[in-house]
Formats: sequence, C-alpha cells, structure tokens
Amino acid sequence: MSDSEYKEEPRNLPASSGSWFARLFIFIIILAALAALAFYASQWKKEVVVRDFVVDGASIISERELILRLNLFKGRNLQNLDTGELKKRIMTIPYLRNAEIGKEMNGVVRIKIFEREPVALTVLDGRVMAIDGDGFLLPERKDFSGHAPKLLKISGITRLHMASNGLRQLDRCDIALMRDFLDALSQTDYASLLIGELYLARNNMAWCNTAQSPARFIVGNDGNYKEKLKKFEIFWQKVVSKKGFDSYETVDLRFRDRIFTRDTLSLVVPQNVSL
Repeated sequence: MSDSEYKEEPRNLPASSGSWFARLFIFIIILAALAALAFYASQWKKEVVVRDFVVDGASIISERELILRLNLFKGRNLQNLDTGELKKRIMTIPYLRNAEIGKEMNGVVRIKIFEREPVALTVLDGRVMAIDGDGFLLPERKDFSGHAPKLLKISGITRLHMASNGLRQLDRCDIALMRDFLDALSQTDYASLLIGELYLARNNMAWCNTAQSPARFIVGNDGNYKEKLKKFEIFWQKVVSKKGFDSYETVDLRFRDRIFTRDTLSLVVPQNVSL
C-alpha cells in the first residue's frame, strides 16, 4: 500500500474521560445552586424579626415576669439580636441562677432558665427571706409559700457579704454548715419531722430546736450531723417523750456515746442502737 492510500483511523477518547467531565459539570451546577440558596437564605435571614419568646424551666419565676423584661426586643432583626444583652436584662431577677438563650429561624427566641431553689427560710430586718443552696438570700414569693412550712428556719445570721450578682450571701462557713445539716436532716426518720430551726452560733455552739420543746439541742459547727441527729431521735424517744417537753433547757449532742443536759445529767446511749 502506498503512502497516498494510507488513512489514519480516528482515535476514540476513553469512556472514563467523558464520565469525568459529566461529573464535573454536575458538581459545578450543584455548587452554583448551593451558592444561590446560601445567598437567598442570608437575604431572608436579614428580614426575619423577633416575633415571640418561649420560656422553658420556669417554676418559681413567672413566665410573664420574664417576657415583660424582653418585650422591647420584639420586632428587632433576629440575626443582629445580641443574646448576651437579653441575658443581662433578665439575670437581675433574684431567683434566676442561669439562662441559655437560643434563636430559631422562625423568629422565636427560646429561653431555658435555671432557678435558684429555696432550701431554708430566715427573717432579717423583719422580712422573711428564702435561702438557696448557695447561701444567697432571696425575697419571699407567693410562688413557694405553699412549701414554706417544710423549709428549715435559719437564725443567728451575722455575717453576710454582697456577691457580684447583687444578692447578699451567707458566709462560706455558714453555707457549709447549713448544707451539711440539711443533708443529714433529710436522711433521718423522725428528726426531719420535729426540727424546725437551726441557729448559727459561733464557738462550736450551733443548735437546733423543735416546735414542741423549748430545749436547745446543741449540734456544734464541726459536722457529724447524721450521728448527732440519730442521738437526738434516741433522746427524744427515750427521755423527752417520757419526762416531758419542758424538762431540759439545753441538750448537748456533740459528745460521742453520751448526751449531756444543762443540769449535768449524763445519759449513756444504749449500746444496741446503731448511731
């Protein structure tokens, strides 16, 4: 065959090359669509305004009280809303311990609140105040008045300081004493039904009393309240219930295996009773 008769056959591109171009084309289209959606979404977000507030976790604090403080933010642009500003405005409520604020795309601002839970009551300057587990003093509210008779009364408060949140707070030693005593009291069978007041005295002389008897039951400031309250229950059942509620002025529960009264009478705790 002569050179003039020679014809070069056309070369076919590999099939994989064509599919690669197709995938690239589809990818570019998807990318462009996503970019367009992102653009329109950003434009839409700029037009969304705050239309409502939803409160979760409110028990003592009323939702109305919270929302009244936030109504001025209604109608503001949701995207530019400063949640820190909202939180700062509501954190002035004494019973509010913390809050988490989130924005939803439908214009709703959701507020999850964490309340301060009263664990005791006190009276200062003629005003009834609640005390939470962190020792903060809180104004009495009707919201928990139904539970007030069940709360231990704390007296003898002499040391208070102003915390950074604007609330008065017990001295840290008094907070620790209160917590330990309340924890031990919650684990008792009878003492929790009888004891109504804890007096925060110095020099290891903290004492408690009951509504039935004027006696001061000295528990001290050095802990071991579970053991002391067990001795209180034994003394109440074995002695007070038989001799009468007015038989003693003071009953000292601080000593191991013995209970001393003001008239120097010493009573040995029965050996078959587990303290």
